[in-house]
Amino acid sequence: MKKKYVFNALCGSAMLMTVATMSSAKTTKRLTTKQTDPLASHVDYTIRPQDDFFEYANGRWFKRHPIPASEQSTGIFQLIQDTINAQVLNICKSAASKEELPGSNKQKIGDFYFSGMDSVSLNKNGINDLKYDLAKIDGIKDLNGIAYESSYIHMASASPLFSFYVTQDDKNSSKYQVYITQGGLSMPDRNYYVDTDAKSKVIRDKFVKYAADMFSIMGCDNDKAKKSAAKLMEMETALANVSRKREDTRDPFANYNKMSIDSLKALVPNFNWASFISGIGLAKVDSVVVGQPEFLTGLNGFLQKYSVDDWKNYLKFHYLNGLAPYVDDNTYMKYFDFYSATLRGIQEPRPRWKRVVTNTNDALGDLIGQVYVNEYLPKGTKDKLTEIGKAIQAEFAQRIKTLDWMSEPTKQKALYKLNAVMMKMGYPDKWKNMSSMHIDRSSYVKNIISNNKWETEYMIHKYGKPVDRTEWDMEPQTYNAYYNPSNNEIVIPGCNIIVPGYERKMADDAILYAVIGGTIGHEITHGFDDQGCNYDANGNLANWWTKDDKDKFDARTKKIVNQFNGYVAVDNLHINGELTQGENIADLGGIIMAYESFKKTEQYKKNINIAGLNPSKRFFLGYALEWMVNTRPEAIANQVKSNEHSPEKWRVIGPLSNMTDFYSTFGVKPGDKMWRSKDERVKIW
Repeated sequence: MKKKYVFNALCGSAMLMTVATMSSAKTTKRLTTKQTDPLASHVDYTIRPQDDFFEYANGRWFKRHPIPASEQSTGIFQLIQDTINAQVLNICKSAASKEELPGSNKQKIGDFYFSGMDSVSLNKNGINDLKYDLAKIDGIKDLNGIAYESSYIHMASASPLFSFYVTQDDKNSSKYQVYITQGGLSMPDRNYYVDTDAKSKVIRDKFVKYAADMFSIMGCDNDKAKKSAAKLMEMETALANVSRKREDTRDPFANYNKMSIDSLKALVPNFNWASFISGIGLAKVDSVVVGQPEFLTGLNGFLQKYSVDDWKNYLKFHYLNGLAPYVDDNTYMKYFDFYSATLRGIQEPRPRWKRVVTNTNDALGDLIGQVYVNEYLPKGTKDKLTEIGKAIQAEFAQRIKTLDWMSEPTKQKALYKLNAVMMKMGYPDKWKNMSSMHIDRSSYVKNIISNNKWETEYMIHKYGKPVDRTEWDMEPQTYNAYYNPSNNEIVIPGCNIIVPGYERKMADDAILYAVIGGTIGHEITHGFDDQGCNYDANGNLANWWTKDDKDKFDARTKKIVNQFNGYVAVDNLHINGELTQGENIADLGGIIMAYESFKKTEQYKKNINIAGLNPSKRFFLGYALEWMVNTRPEAIANQVKSNEHSPEKWRVIGPLSNMTDFYSTFGVKPGDKMWRSKDERVKIW
């Protein structure tokens, strides 16, 4: 399924949250009974907390729960997702078992799910449902045809040549703007094409073999399939070589280059922009924002360097590759072997029902969300999340006021932005209208294409209209959270109320503030990380800092970059501190705000012990529970090379190594592995 456009969501990692429905007094009374405590039961006492707090807090659980062969990891995220999947499965099966009103929400949900579960039809059809579109690509005569057909692929399947989307203008958040950025690669990042280590070379060889298999499935003989795959690799390597490093795309000013359509045509004269823009459904576009002009300059040359036939094969591969998971088992397994087994170390596919439930939820999230809210989401979710959010926001304000490195004028602007943060909690007040999307039981891949087209058209139709600041980019059953700088908003979907071990009882405040407060603090801090700090209270890309204050801020963020550069994630592969700094800043800010807020609770002030753990120990163990994830080495390597988030272990060790309260709680001293001298400890917000 084509990835949904979720723009400027600086936090994409899953966050663990719960919701309180009882007073803290009742909470304390309930958790002091003789029952297994989820925090204490996970602790591995063979490991010193001063050396590896992540393994200390979670190690016993990891030993009891090895990674399933069908997964890249196991842990808290999988436990939560399994609960959500079971709930969504019930929604899907219920809808599929009845004859629902044509065009209704439940008809779409039931038919989408049914078509994905119909393995007999899928294996009988193979890629027959894609042959008409593949034949259209085969019929291309010139570069004008390449431009037009690429617009269709952008709508139906993938994003060849470059990335194209419509979102809020970074410098005028009240308007939607067309963006064109580097892209067109089949592997997760340019690093896979240019790195010279042995593992990267093995991955490239396996990618070429996978591409050859795809060309064979499309009808090429063995020799032509191999030649086409080799040429595809050559073309994508060329695109990778003119792409910016991922960490260099983090500077919003350097990656904002607004130009007229005429200037775009002059920059890339070999590409028919009028044909592409009209083909994708846009009209009267007067300007675009180009992220990386040098990428388009390189692309312009490659359009001449490679033949039309080469580009036709490139488009055919991208079209099939984007839809390969949704056709017959043979094609799916080729896709799985490369993208899951090779890149992430997963040994076997998930059961079909899990894959289909996930895809149905991704495609029809707003439709399923309406049922989910009514049938599964506890009452009072919005109110409780908002209550904790306000507490964290107040703590952040207090810390800004007392910063010793920021001048008063900048403090006032920071406080103004903080107070303007919009908090979207639980679920939206209005839902997307998906009535125009056609879904039936005849073809799973056609349903995927129909959804992809609807998503693209929904995005395209925003252009020229007023910005809807009430819109959500996640559904209530999406286990995730984000900050959007263009809206200056945080979004916390309602399903984050689920906490394994506390299904029928209320967690104590130590856990509530560690997981809910830490998450909300994380998202708010994104408004003040290395990227978010460049946006003002209204969501516009604008400098609101004095030069001296910004220099001091940059010096502090440089320290967290250096800290994470020093961590070895797997083998000899270091975390990229520059790439991950935004998430690392948010993790540090979030947990500090949460702990300071927790200090104001009765549990902390009265030093109430639970399961032999004092309030501070429970808080820090609760934070480690939030990131209780055991991941395959291959998946960690893939994440380090292509993702802005540090692996979970270092999302615990990194922030806590900077917190003096953690040191005093667990007796961390010089010589311990988690010890950092006071001069080394990072303090930003």
